[in-house]
Amino acid sequence: MEVNNKVVWITGASSGIGEGLAYELAKKNCRLILSGRNVTELERVKANCNSSAEVFPFDLSDFDNAESNVTKAIALFEKIDVLICNGGISQRSLIAETSFEVDKKLIEVDYLANVALAKAILSHFIQNQSGHFVVVTSLMGKFGSPYRSGYCGAKHALHGFFDVMRMEHQKDGINVTMVCPGFIQTNVAKNALTADGSKQTTDDEATKNGLPVSVFAQRMVKAIEKEKFEVYIGRKETLGVYLKRFFPTLLHYFVIRSKVR
Repeated sequence: MEVNNKVVWITGASSGIGEGLAYELAKKNCRLILSGRNVTELERVKANCNSSAEVFPFDLSDFDNAESNVTKAIALFEKIDVLICNGGISQRSLIAETSFEVDKKLIEVDYLANVALAKAILSHFIQNQSGHFVVVTSLMGKFGSPYRSGYCGAKHALHGFFDVMRMEHQKDGINVTMVCPGFIQTNVAKNALTADGSKQTTDDEATKNGLPVSVFAQRMVKAIEKEKFEVYIGRKETLGVYLKRFFPTLLHYFVIRSKVR
């Protein structure tokens, strides 16, 4: 599927991966719907896009308004071809020290928010007999790592839900692509929740040395066009997926001995 001239709705579009995707898709003359909470940053991204783009701010965790938000988003270009579920938040805290409220927030933002949006737009895709869910999960949706328990749980849940979405609605012309980033040069670590729910505010070496956002975005768009079921994008950390599958004990000891904070 060529994405040229398609209508693409990106959540979490004000920075990081979402921003990089906006610029990459703009090169292909996509009509973009840019969503997030920071209107100023969304307007900045829009100004840097060389294609038609609309800013549509909303809070992902506002589940009660998911259907009305979808209706408003569709009205911007009269249809949506691709929904990129990119908005989310990470975590850096130990299980024993983490407030249950943090676990709840991670599930709400990283899992339930995407489920609510997907269910709200599903009838639109079915009616058109076409549509593409692109879900930015994480390598942490395939294997675990210390300090990321709630985040891993939410990302694993995304795979379960959207794998079934693909199975049930492939007959309706609907595709699902699960995108699993490794370490990417974004503010994900700085914005990660700590044990009490406050932001970490500091970066980590793995993220700083990760894949540039522009490179990641190019690879992700290629995966979307190839209608991949699942893709892992990063550096050597992507090997963890295969270690988990074939040598889970080896992966366990490798991860706990690594500098994962």
